[in-house]
Amino acid sequence: MAERRRLLGLGYRMLGSVQDAEDVVQETYARWYTLSDAEQEAIVAPLAWLTRVASRICLDQLASARVRRERYTGEWLPEPVRGGATTWTSAGGGGYGGSGRDGADGGDPADRVTLDESVSMGMLVVLDSVTPAERVAFVLHDVFGVPFAEIAETVGRSPAACRRLASSARRRLAERRPVGATTTEHRRVVSAFLDACGTGDLDTLVALLDPAVEARSDGGGKVRAALRPVVGADKVARFLLGLLRKDPGLDAVEDDVNGSPGVVVRIAGTTVAVVGVGVRAGRVRDLWLVVNPDKLHAWTDAGPG
Repeated sequence: MAERRRLLGLGYRMLGSVQDAEDVVQETYARWYTLSDAEQEAIVAPLAWLTRVASRICLDQLASARVRRERYTGEWLPEPVRGGATTWTSAGGGGYGGSGRDGADGGDPADRVTLDESVSMGMLVVLDSVTPAERVAFVLHDVFGVPFAEIAETVGRSPAACRRLASSARRRLAERRPVGATTTEHRRVVSAFLDACGTGDLDTLVALLDPAVEARSDGGGKVRAALRPVVGADKVARFLLGLLRKDPGLDAVEDDVNGSPGVVVRIAGTTVAVVGVGVRAGRVRDLWLVVNPDKLHAWTDAGPG
């Protein structure tokens, strides 16, 4: 089970989809069980082998995902998950066939993302902007502590090239990476945001939003959603209050989304939207509204948290 959790965490960080991550894990174990007993016994570090195979499958899926996204209706957002790194663990502290996170491959370990940050909505959205090879190299090295020599076997490039891939991804992430807030501040902002939405006070809501706030909605063509980002405090505030007025039966509550305080919207007890909230300097900087029912199974199947 520990191996399976690690592989699920790997697949989710690579693909931003729980269903796709589960498919990757299933295919990885299917390949393991096609090996003969002798072939299995010859593998010195089974977890390293499983990680490498799962990563290769993810790399293939990332390439095909870019084609599928071109046909996707509106904005594509990662599938939100309940909980954070505790649930989607990378087991980064050890157990990887002797491979550790000692920084021997170059790069300052302080530059690496924290486990909680690596499953945040903001990080996953930004990761979707880098190339498949960059994403695989970055996630494997900076999150899972896999040495570049082993990453090279996965992506089919030299260790030096893999180091450059991870470095390139790191630079691009630094340019677009959301500046996080402490959990206490984040929760305070989300609570105030919910209060303002509940009262319908436009001025108060605008004051809680960053002037450059962006709201992105993912309906996947299954339900109505804004096809393009809504940008600017006034526009986003009016957009949100307009949604609330259309259905007064909506019940919005605070819940942890990908390890950070967010919002879950329900109608008659059924989850219809999960909202990731990015906070910067005491204001809401990003809103990721996932309303595609195909991405809400973790919330609708489990019921209220």
